[in-house]
Formats: sequence, structure tokens, C-alpha cells
Amino acid sequence: MALLEVIALTAADARAAQDGGADRIEVVADMGADGLTPDPDMVAAVRAATALPLRVMLRANAGFRTTGAELDRLVRAAADLTAAGADGFVLGFLDSSGHVDAGATGKLASACAPLPWTFHRAVDHAADPVQAWEAVRALDGGLDAVLTAGSARGVDAGVDVLVRRAAEDPRSAALIMAGGGLRRKHVAVLAAAGVTAFHVGTAVRPDGSWDAPVDPALVGEWRSLVSAAAG
Repeated sequence: MALLEVIALTAADARAAQDGGADRIEVVADMGADGLTPDPDMVAAVRAATALPLRVMLRANAGFRTTGAELDRLVRAAADLTAAGADGFVLGFLDSSGHVDAGATGKLASACAPLPWTFHRAVDHAADPVQAWEAVRALDGGLDAVLTAGSARGVDAGVDVLVRRAAEDPRSAALIMAGGGLRRKHVAVLAAAGVTAFHVGTAVRPDGSWDAPVDPALVGEWRSLVSAAAG
């Protein structure tokens, strides 16, 4: 069965996502910065609102690089967020040259163990996205998904890249979670290529606005679309 993950900023978002048929929640704060680490109290409130698995963002700034001090804070945050109810995490870093920072990513992934984690869209913003994809595939320690649009400009620009990556081998197809400007027209194309995980945010909010709450009816429409495409 295909997986539908919905971004939640609040406990009400999480309840609406569950009511609409989502499979998993990504919990974040500050979408003006494309998603930062939420407060443990918020994660606890989301946990109380839904039985769905929660992937929680570990990201301290709006970019994709991190410092030693930030990384130490994120390591501590991982423990606090696990205690608050996180079932997994979303993380990943680039170095000063725009390549995947395997050292920083590995350190934080180790702190998250044994919980699974998603490498986020830093992969789309790398200096060499092809090299970055291979570097991410080589990571271990609980990685089970890569949130990617195939392009820094979103799925519209990157859908062909995602289709080619999914065709590489079964592990590539299994790792891809398509998201970042995902539109309904993309789902059937990606599902036909073997992609089975889809991630939405503004697409399940009225008028596509982060200021609007998640609408369970829109989640339901995406649930039906994703399920039908997956066969």
C-alpha cells in the first residue's frame, strides 16, 4: 500500500490528517523557514491527538548546513522529542561545498537510533544532485526514506529525475518519498515508476496556504488518489 505523509504544524492538523486517511505525520515548526524543529510540548500535543506515526523535523536553521553547537542542540532535542512521542525523524545536512555532510548527518542519526529517519530535501539543493543522491543512498543507521522533489525547483521540474531514479533498482524506488510542490497530476506517473510514498503540505490546506489548517476532506482526496495510483 502506498504511504501518504501529511505535514502538521498543530495537534488539530494531525487530527485532520488522521481523519482524512493519512498514514503518517511529519511534525514541523516555522514553514516560513521550510520547516524547523518543533517544541517537545507541541510534539506531545500532536502525539495525544493521533495514533499515527510521527516523523519530527531536526533542523535548526533555514539552510541545509549546521554548526557543531547546533548539532549538539539537535542531538539533545532528539532525546526530548523521542520522550514526547516521536516515532522517527527528518534530518540531513550539506557541507560548505554543497555536498552531503555524512559526518554531521551520521552523528545525528546515531542519536536518533533505533528510530528510523528520513533524509529531507537537502538532497535536492546539493551542488551535484546526482552525487548527493548516491551519497544519501550510502548512508545507513536507520535511513528508510528520502524526501525529494528531484529538483530544488519542485516536483514539476524534477518528476523525470524521480522516475529515472525509481527505475535504477528496487531500493531506490523504495527510498523515494515524493514531495516538494507535489501535484495531483504527478501521482500516477510516479506510482507507475515504482514510487510508493508521497508527502503533502499546502496541497491539503484550503487555498494552499500555511495559514489554513489541514482539511480532512482534501486529505481524503489525496488518500484516494494515492491508493488508486498504487493499484
